[in-house]
Amino acid sequence: MQSLLPFTVFALVASITPGPANILVLSSSARFGLLPALRLTVGICMAASSIVLFTGWGLGNVLTAHPGIQTGAKWLALAWLSHLSWLLFRHPPAVPQAGETGRGQLGMLAGGGLQIVNPKVWMMALAVVSVFAGNGPDKTMRVAQMALIFFAAAILCMALWALLGRGVAVLLRSPQHWRWLNQALAVLLLLSAWSSMLG
Repeated sequence: MQSLLPFTVFALVASITPGPANILVLSSSARFGLLPALRLTVGICMAASSIVLFTGWGLGNVLTAHPGIQTGAKWLALAWLSHLSWLLFRHPPAVPQAGETGRGQLGMLAGGGLQIVNPKVWMMALAVVSVFAGNGPDKTMRVAQMALIFFAAAILCMALWALLGRGVAVLLRSPQHWRWLNQALAVLLLLSAWSSMLG
């Protein structure tokens, strides 16, 4: 139990810092509203906590023993996130209308898929196992507790990013403003993907 408070702080910091998932939640919220962004958020958080769980239950040992798998997965993730950045950069700058649905809207499955290829999440999960999980007989239960804590922390932090997206949307009054937002978020997404790869 003594390790849960430091882990909770770690989970909050890991979830609130900018990364590919945060940027996509902000973009989705600004463009489509809070409800679609929250669906994306639930998928992101469920996948991230599952990665913590399965990494702690043995997948982390496989990844540590086979660094080539980690490297290959990172390059695939980088290619996919770079593609998403390009699509966002080229997104039409039309001002969204209330309740708009359309191309580019991401849901729970897309959020989960993003985390599976997100290097930041895998590095975080490996850190959780090596620093906080320990190797005692109760490791399985501790990892499950940490996955639940991480889910709660991630939901809270990603919801804040979604609210930030709604705040940004209020300030955008013209197609040119939306073009600038799309392009700025695309560059941030690309930078966060590359920084995860090189980190």
